[in-house]
Amino acid sequence: MGTEQETEIWYAMRATYRRELDAVRLLEEEKLGSFIPMQYKVSVKKGKKVRTLVPVIHNLVFVHGRPSDVKRVKAHIPYLQYIIDSRSGQKIIVPDPDMQRFIAVAGTYNDHLLYFQPEELNLSKGTKVRILGGDFAGQEGIFLKVKGTRDRRVVIEIQGIIAIALATIHPDLIEVIE
Repeated sequence: MGTEQETEIWYAMRATYRRELDAVRLLEEEKLGSFIPMQYKVSVKKGKKVRTLVPVIHNLVFVHGRPSDVKRVKAHIPYLQYIIDSRSGQKIIVPDPDMQRFIAVAGTYNDHLLYFQPEELNLSKGTKVRILGGDFAGQEGIFLKVKGTRDRRVVIEIQGIIAIALATIHPDLIEVIE
């Protein structure tokens, strides 16, 4: 045969015109994995406060699949596009451990998570740390001061696309790693 098994990888993609939820439905029908960072927003409908789960960044979808499957499905979903790294000109592929870390945190829909565009944070000013206890034990990120907060937070970034700052974590629960 000679055809090697392709490995499934995570792509950062855009679904234009806020169609990220439609894209996920179609990806699921094609048995491809996907993840959209979501958070609760409170809005007022007919005089009542309503809490709804909405995408953190419109148009952003992480897609998990073998390259040939993603390419095949993408051909049927014209509004689904790869996000290209402006420096390298390559499609942005997110390493599995980074994506698992991000999903483990973002998938909690915790109200204390803060989301940022990576250019809003200077991650080089932070310290690389591992969380030792609590809800996010075992997660690694960068410990730094983020705007709009009084204290330092642990931040997990996905390659220039999105960064997430966790709720305040007690310093006793953090260890510095190299």
